[in-house]
Amino acid sequence: MNLVEALREDYARFPKDQSYDLYAADVFFQDPMNRFRGVDRYRGMIKFIDTAFLNVRMDLDSIEQIDDQINTRWTLSWNAPLPWKPRMAISGRSELKVNSEGLICSHIDYWDCSRLDVMKQIFNSSQRST
Repeated sequence: MNLVEALREDYARFPKDQSYDLYAADVFFQDPMNRFRGVDRYRGMIKFIDTAFLNVRMDLDSIEQIDDQINTRWTLSWNAPLPWKPRMAISGRSELKVNSEGLICSHIDYWDCSRLDVMKQIFNSSQRST
């Protein structure tokens, strides 16, 4: 299975059973909330998402590889662990760089909204559900 197909499968079952062997040990990760290096820290971040949030879903809109870069567009959604369990979502894109060994060495996420916009969903959802 090639890297794009493996990633497509990971997105479909996110955050369960991710293929961490697709990533270099020192992979660089960045999104609007995090910036770190290392596949163990990446694994820890995914585990946090899996345990802290409810009904997590990653919808993959597109994925393409051009030379050593893989570009994806996606929407991540979940229910926040609050009494009214608001449904929240972030759409965005990822740029993944592939090293000479065929492993992902850089994964940078860009959100289509601000962190504040994400937090506002907690309150907008609570108003809609009352």
